[in-house]
Amino acid sequence: MATPAEPLNPVTHRELSLVTIPAGWFLMGSETGQDNERPVHRVWVDEFQLAATQVTHAEYAAFLDATGAEPPPSWNDPNFNHPRQPVVAVSWFEAVRYCEWLTQVHCRDYRLPSEAEWERAARGGVEGAQFPWGDDPPQSLPDYEQRWKSGPEPVAQQAPNAFGLFDICDNVHEWCFDWFDPEYFATSPTHNPRGPEQGKRKASRGGSWRHHIKVSRCAARSSIPPEFQYADYGFRVACGRG
Repeated sequence: MATPAEPLNPVTHRELSLVTIPAGWFLMGSETGQDNERPVHRVWVDEFQLAATQVTHAEYAAFLDATGAEPPPSWNDPNFNHPRQPVVAVSWFEAVRYCEWLTQVHCRDYRLPSEAEWERAARGGVEGAQFPWGDDPPQSLPDYEQRWKSGPEPVAQQAPNAFGLFDICDNVHEWCFDWFDPEYFATSPTHNPRGPEQGKRKASRGGSWRHHIKVSRCAARSSIPPEFQYADYGFRVACGRG
């Protein structure tokens, strides 16, 4: 008599909640932001899918259990280990390994988004606005002064942007696929740019719970070396063409 199959771990094997970002042109960058956000240039991004939320502590725990990988340094810190908080202190390399594992589990092409995909998604189809909701400052958000006191919030507690993405410009910085070059926008291709061929720092997007201004503009760029593990760095996964 055959031994019954072991039941699947519901966290490991459930599909992520993905949002379809339609193909289209958008204006990337900002004339009023940092120098590395200029020049503003029109970019085409093919249709792809992006996770509705940042990868959570519980979702990353399934990866650790399945692979035996080392947990990030903040793993047991009570400020960062709520199951619905985004996982933090994950290096770029570890985020890529998570995507590779997820690809094997679900037989779909999971990866990190490019900077162009991330900004296209963050804007929610609205051209020219500084933030996903428009141009009102972050301090205008409900309960802004009471949020993010000692770590990121559990995901999806606030309203999503127009594409249905939660926390897309706040909570934690999100790793992108690209190498970072502050001059890249001057020579970026118009269709599906993927960043320079090499570099020393990896691009990231989005705001951080520990910054003075907690929510970033859609165009704001940041970067750190890919091996760094910071307690305000997490990621969300993309799927599809890139």
